[in-house]
Amino acid sequence: MTKIVGIIPARWGSTRFPGKALHPLARKPLLRHVWERCRRAKKLDRLIIATDDFRIAEAAFAWGAEVAMTSPNHASGTDRAAEVAAKLKPFAHVINIQGDEPLIDPKLIDRLVRELQRDRKLEMITAAHPFADPREAESPHQVKVVLNQKGEALYFSRATIPFVREASTRSQYFRHQGIYGYQRDLLLRFVRWKTSPLERAESLEQLRALENGVRIRVVMTGSGSPGVDTPEDARMMERLMLSAGRRTSGRKRSRA
Repeated sequence: MTKIVGIIPARWGSTRFPGKALHPLARKPLLRHVWERCRRAKKLDRLIIATDDFRIAEAAFAWGAEVAMTSPNHASGTDRAAEVAAKLKPFAHVINIQGDEPLIDPKLIDRLVRELQRDRKLEMITAAHPFADPREAESPHQVKVVLNQKGEALYFSRATIPFVREASTRSQYFRHQGIYGYQRDLLLRFVRWKTSPLERAESLEQLRALENGVRIRVVMTGSGSPGVDTPEDARMMERLMLSAGRRTSGRKRSRA
């Protein structure tokens, strides 16, 4: 069976939320929540936080994470993950996990790994889920994906796709979730390709893969894990996490 590494890129200088990775949520840094959820995945042989910031590295070391220091010049988390993956020749596949989704589902990570291991021709995989409220699909901050009949991505967009021409026609919108699985060799090729025209237009780097002929499988889930992009998102996430913690604690007391 091929070996799998999970990489969580993390940086300090988020445009909308500097220091986001170490922002406290429910008494723990946001990034630690992500790392702990990933540790619950059963099919990762290794888990690494990739960062260029010593504040993040020191904090992650303190809670027991493996950390790889990377160049400060990377344009994206994908570039950061590729720098780490380039040094990990024994690993055939890489799972690139967003560092700002503290509720990432460990079972989703395992599902992506199983798909990659089952299909040796599969180079890239990601995830999506139906919008709970179709009106959310109108936001350019929510990335949409349309699929072919094989469950592969046809296109990703910030626009509402597909466009429904007739009001009587019903269509379901799918939100793309920013977790990716790659064959390691593809990831290293991907970061060497030039930024593509559609990628520049939409500011979505997965379009670079489509424009270069890569087949991207999309696994569908019932719901996704929300990301934290702004301080307001962090406040909403903390309320959600604390509420979930109280419900769990209540169930445990009732069984006692």
